Amino acid sequence: MDLAALQHLLGEAPGRRVACVGDLMVDRFVYGEVSRVSPEAPIPVLARTRELVMLGAAGNVARNVAALGGSVALVGLIGGDAEGHEAQRLVGGESGVEGYLVTDPSRPTTLKTRFVSSGQQLLRVDLEESRPVTGEVEQRLIRTVRDAAKGAGVILISDYGKGVVTDAVIAACHDAAAKSGAKVVVDSKARSFARYGDIDLVKPNAAELAYATELPTGTDAELETALARALELWATRGVLVTRAGKGISLALRGEPVRHFPTQAREVFDASGAGDTALAALGLALAADATLEDAIAFAQLASGVAVGKAGTATVTPEELVEAVITAHLAPAEAKVATPQRMADEVARWRAKGLRVGFTNGCFDILHKGHVAYLGQARAWCDRLIVGLNSDASVRALKGEGRPVNDLESRALVLAGLGSVDLVVPFEEATPVKLIEAARPEVLVKGADYAEDQVVGAELVKGWGGEVRLAALVDGYSTTAAIARMGRPRTDREKA
Repeated sequence: MDLAALQHLLGEAPGRRVACVGDLMVDRFVYGEVSRVSPEAPIPVLARTRELVMLGAAGNVARNVAALGGSVALVGLIGGDAEGHEAQRLVGGESGVEGYLVTDPSRPTTLKTRFVSSGQQLLRVDLEESRPVTGEVEQRLIRTVRDAAKGAGVILISDYGKGVVTDAVIAACHDAAAKSGAKVVVDSKARSFARYGDIDLVKPNAAELAYATELPTGTDAELETALARALELWATRGVLVTRAGKGISLALRGEPVRHFPTQAREVFDASGAGDTALAALGLALAADATLEDAIAFAQLASGVAVGKAGTATVTPEELVEAVITAHLAPAEAKVATPQRMADEVARWRAKGLRVGFTNGCFDILHKGHVAYLGQARAWCDRLIVGLNSDASVRALKGEGRPVNDLESRALVLAGLGSVDLVVPFEEATPVKLIEAARPEVLVKGADYAEDQVVGAELVKGWGGEVRLAALVDGYSTTAAIARMGRPRTDREKA
């Protein structure tokens, strides 16, 4: 998706109403460190450090729609328990999400608790009841769907098989869509998609399509055969298949299958990426985007989401940045603002990576700089270089400096494999960047004493360390400038 199309869509999205109907969950993430095995059993001992609680499943779809600027009516089922109260609190705290929650005291609120260390899930514990709703609870859900879908441009059905999406609830979605002119899109874990009837789109992933059609889906040709079979089995007008790194494929009745490749991205956590894709697709359709633009929007949003920890949402600003960054050369993409640095550090730290920081003017990059940065990178998993602005260099070094402007210096640094991020700063010292990054390792040259290193006490205060890197004798920017100013020898002139 190009920037102009993205900005147009983002401009149309605010206020567009989307109804999210389906299984509502509470996702709890317990993070900690594992440093030993239990003496009681051969299992790791997790030392808990923090906990996050957020809406999952249909709730995560709603969160993502709201984060992208849409107005959401969320229809879901909770129990009369503490987790149900937690779900109500979470819904109330989501700007742009209007909760239409039905309580069933006879069943628990679905809760998924994940235990995570160094970016890896160790264990998931589920509390749930999967029996279909019946009786008065089902009737209340039907009435709620009718109310929530008024004025909606799209109804998104998120069916995780936990009992909310019954045949009667599906019929209520059809009736509401007919009255409002809304499109209906289904994301389901069901064995068959026939029960959803004549809807606009079903959105399985490749494995779910294979399971439902009993056909392989590994190659494009296999997938096309499975999609043709799906359209024979189901009444849906179209099938949209998400294929992870292979992109998205779309089959509409009477049309050839189309494949939409996706840009390769670093995947940190794929949990919730399907919810993000569904939310973006639905909001785009509610904003009257073409199906092609809606698919591109969904690919972009889910691509950003997989770079985050947990069931994450994405924002319009992140999507714009992703489009801009995608058109940059690799070195340009490493040059970041302080805010982007903070976001990157959060992602690195969630993966359990050790962050290092150093800073300097790096006016004329030479062998000594390269060796210094290589040594700094060896002490950490990701290295940030704080780079003095032109004005900051001039204040430190005097008139005539820097020899190379900020853009040139930043790009040359970013081209080094040892450097993961370059962050320019205007101040005399990088202390604000250090406070924002909170590195585990602060690196400076061995020509400094530890008590002379800016930020040393800060870093040691939060448990980090200060390292002094050895310098290569005979190499410095000042010496390089001096050599450039001397008369050339006859051999150099030749």
